[in-house]
Amino acid sequence: MQIQVNGDNEIHARERLSAHVEAVVGGALQRFGERISRVDVHLTDENHAKNGLADKRCVIEAHISGHSTTAVTHHGQTLDQALDGAAHKIERAVDHALARLRTH
Repeated sequence: MQIQVNGDNEIHARERLSAHVEAVVGGALQRFGERISRVDVHLTDENHAKNGLADKRCVIEAHISGHSTTAVTHHGQTLDQALDGAAHKIERAVDHALARLRTH
């Protein structure tokens, strides 16, 4: 599974951040193995210089073989909160999508 990390102008996908994102997302999706061809992770700071509640956003798109792309979004006060929440959501969403494929 290939994991691509993208950041906005305020959040640059530096090597250390990318490694952390790959570890969290890869850990959440590893049980699905080859069923997922690629994962795109988008990190943004919606308020940039302003401090606000839940202004960090993480969008994760999982490209599932034989199925359309599954995407989730999670907001948090920190990037870690946004990432952890989105990783949990994408794991559930992919599990649900693959379960639907098995029943059809």
